[in-house]
Amino acid sequence: MLKRRFHSGELGSVPVALGLLVVWIIFAGLNENFLSPRNLSNLSVDIVGIGMISTGVVFVLLLGEIDLSVGSVSGLAAAGFAVLNVIHGVPEGLALLLAVVAGTVIGAVQGFFFAKVGVPAFVVTLAGLLGWNGLMLYILGSSGTINLDDKGLVAMLTNYYFTNVAAAYGLAALGTAGYFLASYQDVRRRKAAGVPARPLREIVLRTGVLAVICLAAAAVLNEFHGLPLALLIFLVFLVGLDQVLRRTPYGRMVFALGGSVEASRRTGLNVDLVRISVFMVSGTMAAIGGLFLASRVTSATQTSGSGNLLMDAIAAAVIGGTSMFGGRGRTWSALLGVLVIQSIASGVALMGIQTAAQFMITGGVLLVAVVIDSLSRRAQKAHGRV
Repeated sequence: MLKRRFHSGELGSVPVALGLLVVWIIFAGLNENFLSPRNLSNLSVDIVGIGMISTGVVFVLLLGEIDLSVGSVSGLAAAGFAVLNVIHGVPEGLALLLAVVAGTVIGAVQGFFFAKVGVPAFVVTLAGLLGWNGLMLYILGSSGTINLDDKGLVAMLTNYYFTNVAAAYGLAALGTAGYFLASYQDVRRRKAAGVPARPLREIVLRTGVLAVICLAAAAVLNEFHGLPLALLIFLVFLVGLDQVLRRTPYGRMVFALGGSVEASRRTGLNVDLVRISVFMVSGTMAAIGGLFLASRVTSATQTSGSGNLLMDAIAAAVIGGTSMFGGRGRTWSALLGVLVIQSIASGVALMGIQTAAQFMITGGVLLVAVVIDSLSRRAQKAHGRV
């Protein structure tokens, strides 16, 4: 089956899953603490901020476009929340909501210039990268750093754990059962429509593998503090947005537009509206991710949203299996990709190796992912699927 999928360009998440396994085996062999419950639990929280941002990037990449402003938008959202809550005394819930809405509005503005005015997405979002970063520095003021309440709502996002062992095991069981039911219903629908469907034994096998992974993850998390709230929220977003992409008319429009703009236009699809909405999703998820990153350090600083955050968010989506050519990818790409990137960062930190090695390793993994994507696209063209 793998041979057939390789030649037809339908490898899906297999390469990144194998790559993640290789990364874990290597670092586990080099440092026994890499697979410790503490490190893996910390890893499960560390991936959330970047993972949220990367999930929004997936939507943009599905159109074959790029959003270079997500790092700056995330930093601006964190700074906006801190100024509203700490400086002006706005309640945390309202400040958080306004920060997220600000990301949505920013995405709408950038999407408007791209879809309606015709400015390339690269240029629009590059301008956003600079402009929103400048606005963040302006609202932070001369101090440059605003500390958040370490017992507040935002701080709780990454500091709260469900210590009852039933929480992690219950989530594992629920996720496995949900996957099986969704897959089984999909098979029934496809058979009813007279189109090819996965055999039941393959679904059972996949469900079994997923059950082992989920239960093992639950056991490891329970060995430390339990199920992190941040991880739970991240998984809820991934499942929800995956359903939006795969089960709704809107999701089908996004994939159709990523496949062919002209064909979509001829079928009556509102191309401009879909384009704007995709950038709104990206801006919203960037703002949410920025709040999680601020929660991790309980502060908003002049460096929020900077550094290698932008490259990590885009690389995570691509490494996870989202095509840079548009039309192929899933929200789960963000999870797999960010796991690879943060696993490398964690392993390098445990080994005490210079950050330069982390960049080189991540760059090599990204190159391999893009090469696989290109070869996959070429194979699909040869089989008449592109």
